[in-house]
Amino acid sequence: MSLAPYIHALGRGPGRSRALTQDEARDAMAQILAGTAAPEAVGALLMLMRYRGETAPEIAGFVEALRATLPAWPGPRPVLDWPSYAAGRSRGLPWFLLSARLVARAGLPVLLHGWNGPQAPHASIRAALPAAGIAEAKDMEDAARLLTRDGIAYLPLEAFAPRALEILRLREILGLRSAINTVLRVMNPAGAPAAVQGVFHPPYRELQADACALLGQESVTVIKGGGGEFERHPSKSIALFGLRAGANWTGEAPALCEETRRLAELPEAEPGGATDFAKLWSGAHEDPFAQAIVLGTAELALQTCGFAEAGGIAQSLWDSRADPM
Repeated sequence: MSLAPYIHALGRGPGRSRALTQDEARDAMAQILAGTAAPEAVGALLMLMRYRGETAPEIAGFVEALRATLPAWPGPRPVLDWPSYAAGRSRGLPWFLLSARLVARAGLPVLLHGWNGPQAPHASIRAALPAAGIAEAKDMEDAARLLTRDGIAYLPLEAFAPRALEILRLREILGLRSAINTVLRVMNPAGAPAAVQGVFHPPYRELQADACALLGQESVTVIKGGGGEFERHPSKSIALFGLRAGANWTGEAPALCEETRRLAELPEAEPGGATDFAKLWSGAHEDPFAQAIVLGTAELALQTCGFAEAGGIAQSLWDSRADPM
């Protein structure tokens, strides 16, 4: 087994190189995950794909190989898959965590999973989980338990796919993102029927939607979101890409407010302390712009799960958030 034939196909030069087929991509990633491919070959393959631009069959093949290495999901599946793999360097607080919590309050179990890079604790999405009232799982079994208990859980990548994290962290050596960044957003480790995904670069919206179609995903919404996460900017209209009933789908969400602020201008989390983040949920702090982020993002997630009048449902869930579930 070797990656050489695939590197040859990708790197033959102008007019002669080609993308990998889905089967070839599956085999290549299986070799990488198994540790049988030479490190030099792994870097060459990933950077050639980066240079050429990944294709949907390549991403789908990589996802299939990764899924084959994951532990079996041990309980009832979540309704909504919510990946979080952005670097987080261009944002303030991860308001989308409150959006995910609202969706869970609608009776739709939400599995958040991710890894957000070697960044300062105050900027980490994982550091904000306690303030958002979301528990971090130790492994897949723990995540299934938390979903049953809370309706929502965050599963860190290293807890269920440590080899995938090693490949992701090659960015620190190569200096560039690779196809694994897209793969992790698309992989849906628990097989949820609906998924939401954020991207930083607009062309990846269609790429991820097309890869999800090849993988048989039923419903997905992909947006260019805050810092690359699935988080809606409320003062801008945004293009929507994805799938509905397994078919390609596009849409547009209008602006929700006139106030203009960059998401990075919003406050950051205070490690280990009370923040405007937690206070917004409790009602101790008011910030209409931040609230619009939370509600607008939750609306898109609820739409992805098949809810009509999702905006009104998100508002109702917000208004009743202090009530026991």
